Amino acid sequence: MLEGVGGDHREAHNVYGLAMARAGYEGLRRLRPDERPFLFSRSGWAGMQRYGGTWSGDVSTGWPGLRASLSLVLGLGLCGVPYSGPDVGGFDGSPSPELFLRWYQLGAWLPLFRTHAAIDAGRREPWEFGPEVLEHARVALAERERLRPYFTTLARLARMTGAPYVRPVWWGRRRTGAARLRGRVPPRRRAARGAGPDAGRGPAGGAAAARALVRHGDGAGVRGSRAGPARRAAVAGAGPGPGGAVLPVRGEDGGLVLEVWAPAAGRTGGGLVVRDTGDGWEPAAIERYQSRLVDGRVVVERVTDDGVEEAGLPVRVRGL
Repeated sequence: MLEGVGGDHREAHNVYGLAMARAGYEGLRRLRPDERPFLFSRSGWAGMQRYGGTWSGDVSTGWPGLRASLSLVLGLGLCGVPYSGPDVGGFDGSPSPELFLRWYQLGAWLPLFRTHAAIDAGRREPWEFGPEVLEHARVALAERERLRPYFTTLARLARMTGAPYVRPVWWGRRRTGAARLRGRVPPRRRAARGAGPDAGRGPAGGAAAARALVRHGDGAGVRGSRAGPARRAAVAGAGPGPGGAVLPVRGEDGGLVLEVWAPAAGRTGGGLVVRDTGDGWEPAAIERYQSRLVDGRVVVERVTDDGVEEAGLPVRVRGL
């Protein structure tokens, strides 16, 4: 009845999905008022980010499906829906070992990360594709866990500012001069079978950036791939952060560490940190950090309303 106005299914179809997500969210709030609901819906409409996220639906198994899943997450983020992700490996078929690995490595860097398929499609557990794929999948998952504090920061910033988790290459370029996906170099969209989904131009920065890609990641590939080592590393989620970037990561003891990419001489960098306040409604605060070179040494400081003070956290420097 469309709230008494009347109409037909074409007008109600997507609004129904939005109302369903809202009903689920409000029901969870009533049942567990002290916890933040976790909800993602297959369908929705403008405003669905108030209630949860979404996933790709039945994305086709194949390189075009991988490319489409990245476009989906980027586009939804720019439209105000920051939390989304695809069915890793595609929904309806049996991915090759390389396709599964590339998709898994990409998915590990997206907000919603899950492997999923139709009941009569191929399996999606990493160990189903052999020991080499399993090892590279393990590295990708371990890196996602290491970066959990950064993902938490991005999630909180999405709520506070509307900025998406996953950002196209032009996001922030005027400010940092760096192409970034979550502050990193994203996989390229021009994919060809056997060449990996990033078989386009390399990251900004040329050979130096390519070397940094390999240093940071595991350069994961599978036998028979024609992708070069720097390109393989880019798909693995590796990549040089923008000069001077400060990222919160998980240390070996589980504590918070500031990972810093050395800024260029005479320039400063920085980053934001929002700490995890737990599964509740406690407000979070944005911490600002800046990095600079002093006599060849990277110095990281916390910026407050009263000025600059010591960072107060362990610092790990990259890029020197």
